[in-house]
Amino acid sequence: MKIQINHTTTYTYPEPVTDSVNEVRLTPRTNYRQSCYHHEVEVTPAANLLTYEDFFGNRVHAYSVNKPHTEMIIHTKATVVTLDKAQGTDLPHLPLEEQVRLLNDEKFQNRYIEFILPTRYTEVTPELVEFASQHPFDEADDMYEWTKKLSSTIYEQFTYDPEATSVNTTVKKALKLKRGVCQDYAHLMIAVCRSVGLPSRYVSGYHFVGDLQGGNADFEQASHAWVETHIPGTGWLGFDPTNNVEVNWRYIKLGHGRDYKDIVPVKGVYRGVSGTLTVKVDVRKLEN
Repeated sequence: MKIQINHTTTYTYPEPVTDSVNEVRLTPRTNYRQSCYHHEVEVTPAANLLTYEDFFGNRVHAYSVNKPHTEMIIHTKATVVTLDKAQGTDLPHLPLEEQVRLLNDEKFQNRYIEFILPTRYTEVTPELVEFASQHPFDEADDMYEWTKKLSSTIYEQFTYDPEATSVNTTVKKALKLKRGVCQDYAHLMIAVCRSVGLPSRYVSGYHFVGDLQGGNADFEQASHAWVETHIPGTGWLGFDPTNNVEVNWRYIKLGHGRDYKDIVPVKGVYRGVSGTLTVKVDVRKLEN
């Protein structure tokens, strides 16, 4: 499917600010299930953009605005073609015993160590271990089925509540609240997977749901977060515990990292007073 994304981030300040240094991670990836055919970044006030790839292969646009300004606007536009590539049941799976053997192999662990070790967001606590104990490995047909069940459990036991958490909320707090947003759902699933040694990474992007809104183009859209888990012998597979589905053509991936902190869409520093932030996202399907 051909999908177009417009993403506008606006910072407004009550007084002029200066020396603003920023990083933008809003470029869709090109991989086995999606191709980014067009992408542009426009910044106001105008600035020279430095482009590079970070440690995880995410495209970064960095820039500075030194002169005083009371507003900063970052507008990105992209056209991406997504494919409903084979995933899950359509891909080969090793027997559970062989998956466990690979999972415990030192070479495997060293290769994916960044996505196995816990982070501040995905700390392994006694409460997390208890939550994970609902799905022992030996009760699953294989790790793919185990991961699907985990995604379903999080979806069923948690309540989506935008007011309950913030961008700084850890898994420990979200697990206690049993509510949160896509960031919290993703961090929890990642933490559980890592607690049993299964490599998992945080993914940022967009979820096209325009055709599911009854043709209403005025509903509020936003960026989204989900999980990619590496199933030994199969590879990286995407799961969205917020909606209890596997990643398909509706998902447009921007980037991945160990947790949210690695792929904040826009971050920076400046001299001056605090301002306000507004974000507008428009994701729509185009005619092929």
